[in-house]
Amino acid sequence: MNNKENQIYKKRWIILFTVLSATFMATLDGSIVNVALPNMAVNLKVGMSGVTWVVTSFLITVAATILIFGRIGDIIGKTKVFSFGVVLFTFGSLMCGFTNSLLVLVIARVIQAIGAAATMATNQGIITQVFPANERGRALGVLGTFVALGSMAGPPLGGFIVSAFSWEYIFLINVPIGIAVFIATIKVFPKTNKISNEKVDARGAALFMIATVAFFWAVVQGQTTGYNNPVMIGAFIVAFVAFVLFIIAEKKIKMPLLDLSIFSNSLFSISIICAFISFVAISASNIILPFYFEDTLKFSAAVTGMFMMVSPIVLSVVAPFSGYLSDKVGSEILTLIGLSFTSLGLFLISTLNAKSSVILLLLYIVIMTMGNGMFQSPNNSLVMSTVSKNKLGIAGSVNALIRNLGFVLGTSVSTLILYSRMSAKVHYRVTDYIRGRDEVFIYGMKFVYICAGALCLFGVIITAFRFFNSKKNQKFKNKEEDEEVNEKII
Repeated sequence: MNNKENQIYKKRWIILFTVLSATFMATLDGSIVNVALPNMAVNLKVGMSGVTWVVTSFLITVAATILIFGRIGDIIGKTKVFSFGVVLFTFGSLMCGFTNSLLVLVIARVIQAIGAAATMATNQGIITQVFPANERGRALGVLGTFVALGSMAGPPLGGFIVSAFSWEYIFLINVPIGIAVFIATIKVFPKTNKISNEKVDARGAALFMIATVAFFWAVVQGQTTGYNNPVMIGAFIVAFVAFVLFIIAEKKIKMPLLDLSIFSNSLFSISIICAFISFVAISASNIILPFYFEDTLKFSAAVTGMFMMVSPIVLSVVAPFSGYLSDKVGSEILTLIGLSFTSLGLFLISTLNAKSSVILLLLYIVIMTMGNGMFQSPNNSLVMSTVSKNKLGIAGSVNALIRNLGFVLGTSVSTLILYSRMSAKVHYRVTDYIRGRDEVFIYGMKFVYICAGALCLFGVIITAFRFFNSKKNQKFKNKEEDEEVNEKII
């Protein structure tokens, strides 16, 4: 280890804390706004259909740009891209807090999202770069915890800020934190003077942005207008065609935006698929549970918020410990156990009804979240360990893109299943909770959790296949090595 590497090694925990702060802000801002939308609509004098673009614009922009920043990070250096992201996110937050125009607010949210995408695309690569292999799982585990905490803590924290102050402070609170994070990146992050002849694949970037914007917009907007709307169908077709053209273009170009060869590694591909499955399942649960707490069990918003914090608390304990274990016993067995527990928890929640015990519900949530916590950290470690150092940025951005895609699809598909099953139960179209008919919601909720549990079970099967196949290959490799040793002795 040379002197430069030794200095970075000594500062690795400070670097991790800095990355965590930026990551927490970025993921928090994806969910914290939801609870403030009614307040924003009144203050900005717009309807709810208009103000939802404050959320939608952020999600779509992150998805459209995250892969591009991952590639740029591999070309010019991840620290430069991360620092740029922090500055842009902080500036966007400041703009959000000082406007009384919906148009300016949406533009500010796009700026904020571009900054968030730059930090999300490079955070895993930076951690993988500064932490040795025997500590990487623990570090990535803590990062995974903060991603989950940011996503889950948004609604209760947003509710508190809006009730105590006003909606502008949801964004303004990011400014001092952003400035502190930027100063830390200048002081402690590994410097890079990387000069590369490689260029960003502009055609690939354009096609990818068209595909993701069209797809995410159709998925989100389809919840209100209906997915059978001709415009929504057209958007899905545009997304599909653009994505196919993107794949064709990436195969032909020498320096692609997304190096498709990373998917030839089965460990990487299966880990990415399983990550997507887990994010779809967990986001499906997160969107359904508040209705169950408030409308079925008749708890107040404050009590619901308290119960919804059970998952982040469990996750904050389990995920770092799981990351630590993955450094000791390996990641593959932990991902298998984790997905199995997640699937079990989801199936158990599907058995609940309007008279179920709260203690039982919390126990099932703990089982599900323990599984998620056990899975995420080792799986992130697997994803990042399968690529070379010069592809850490693109691997991290693919992982983050899958997370965002999973959250959006999980939310959309779960509400689609919920309301379609409720509609089938009462024989007319339902788009909200039916007061006095708790059994109708329970009927729809049961289907959502069974589907989520079955999806996770599929993940368990392919993870088990990966695990036993890996064991078989290792056994064969050890046998070959023993035979070589015996031949040398003879």
